[in-house]
Amino acid sequence: MKYEYLTNEDLDIAVNEYIAALKSEGLNVKTEVIPVFEAAGRITANPVYAHICAPHYNAAAMDGIALMANVTFGATETTPVKLTPDQFIQVDTGDPMPDGTDAVVMIEDVVRDGDNVLLYSAAVPWQHIRQVGEDVCAGDMILPSFTEITPAALGAMLAGGVLNVAVVKPPVVGIIPTGDEIVAPCENPAPGDIIEFNSTIFSGILRSWGAIPKTYPIIKDIKEDIINTMKQAVEECDAVIINAGSSAGRDDYSSLAVGTVGKVLYHGIAIKPGKPAILGFAKDTPILGVPGYPVSGIIVLDQIMRPVIEIMTGRNLHRQEKITATLGRMMTSPLKYREFVRVRIGVNEKGEYIATPLSRGAGVVTSFVKADGIIDVDKDCEGYAAGDKVEVILLRPKADLDNTLTIIGSHDPIIDEITDILKRDNKDSVVSSSHVGSMGAIMAIKRGEAQMGAIHLLDENTGKYNDVYVNKHFPNGGVVLEKGVKRIQGLMIAKGNPKGIKGFADISRDDISYVNRQKGSGTRILCDYLMSQNGIKESDVYGYEREEFTHTSVAAQIASGTADAGLGIYSAALTYDLDFIPICNEEYDFLIDESAIGSEKIQSFLKVLHSDELKQRLVRLGGYETWD
Repeated sequence: MKYEYLTNEDLDIAVNEYIAALKSEGLNVKTEVIPVFEAAGRITANPVYAHICAPHYNAAAMDGIALMANVTFGATETTPVKLTPDQFIQVDTGDPMPDGTDAVVMIEDVVRDGDNVLLYSAAVPWQHIRQVGEDVCAGDMILPSFTEITPAALGAMLAGGVLNVAVVKPPVVGIIPTGDEIVAPCENPAPGDIIEFNSTIFSGILRSWGAIPKTYPIIKDIKEDIINTMKQAVEECDAVIINAGSSAGRDDYSSLAVGTVGKVLYHGIAIKPGKPAILGFAKDTPILGVPGYPVSGIIVLDQIMRPVIEIMTGRNLHRQEKITATLGRMMTSPLKYREFVRVRIGVNEKGEYIATPLSRGAGVVTSFVKADGIIDVDKDCEGYAAGDKVEVILLRPKADLDNTLTIIGSHDPIIDEITDILKRDNKDSVVSSSHVGSMGAIMAIKRGEAQMGAIHLLDENTGKYNDVYVNKHFPNGGVVLEKGVKRIQGLMIAKGNPKGIKGFADISRDDISYVNRQKGSGTRILCDYLMSQNGIKESDVYGYEREEFTHTSVAAQIASGTADAGLGIYSAALTYDLDFIPICNEEYDFLIDESAIGSEKIQSFLKVLHSDELKQRLVRLGGYETWD
């Protein structure tokens, strides 16, 4: 029988009903009382009231003399008042005001005349005195409930006589990783082993929300073991996350485990990624079943667990910046799901934000590392066309985006190396690079979506790189072509060349599996040119339609044995210890919007491009030659 999820509920409806169910079970903050000096960064559980006034006595606010103000009346620059020792008392800042005094005259305004003093200006009552309760009065509220205790607030509480404070007790959230194929992090996992890093990601997220993660040992897909660990976690923790086993596989026992110790409210939410999420609870302990793919897990935690943690911590975790951006390329979306799409954000010379969608695979955790924001696509939306305005929820500060150099185009490790050098020199430097191919770079520059594009486009008629394409697409100028590097492009093949590949023409052999680059990339154009030169048709090449977006991803497929050959740069072959058949030397250049050429971001990039430090790094990478 075909397995079906129990539910396919709308996200907002599911979360609202989940929160309501948890509250009806008594979900709320837990509290503890701690010394004030340990309370920095904690959240108040109740309002905090002052026990005493601050200051609790009338205090001199200056070094000088204390006196009754009326004895100084009439003093002027020409007719000073002379006071005898019995009319004033010497005080320092913070001293209690002596009885029978109501003013302090600063020592700088006091002129000594033997034992007497001369004053050339009159005092007013209560000048330079900190009166009782000036800062806070007994009974005043220092902090309301559910407020973060800042360092300044610590001082205010102590000044108000508060030595201990009731704070929200951070909830302990258990994380149960499951799966037969899951192994602890290691440097050399065996084929079939999947490194368990989701619990580390989740732990970091939970800590940032004010919770305390508690990760349990990896549990194999054994029903009884999963249920027993779930029972243990529910007893020991304030909330539980069970990772993986929430889908429809034969060994997916998470829903059963949740239902055994408590109740499953929903199993299946109409979102992508994250569809198989399980929303359950055992009394007032929330239990969330999270899909095994890391991106799915992050989305589910953000959309479902975060509002739960808000209740348990008393924190407001929804302070998200949003911007309106122009979509850099077409983005389709299924109508049956609400989709969360990761994007990179660049800023063009007009100050407009440009959003470029990243890989949408639920297992591509690096898409979150690279992402600047998320587009929340409603389930009744089929997607957006290039140039459409979209709302983006930011994952990093808007100020960082405004300082970003946006590069769209062909992939090469040189951009990463330049980015690292820039970052080491200026920590505020941010480079956003999106790999959409050389033709994608030209289109992005034409549409004003990037300040710089990386290209290596071979003209079949002249054998020259880049110039012909630039002149064709920018007949009226408006761009600058900056020479980048010369690099060796060739055929990457498995170490030892087990298939005996002699040259590019061998990719049409029946026993050869090829891996290609995406349409519009310079390497794809080179591939098509070489195929035409060798009389090879697309149908002759097994794997011609298989596309990767970077040289390193092509090399990774060959190194893993899922492909026998693919075009790429020598540095990628060197990284993966592959054999390499050189084919040509090509020019990898940078196309720059002429209006941006004078900007500090561009000039800093170009300075590094031609620096000795980059040349040294290129020697290490291998296969590059710089221009004089």
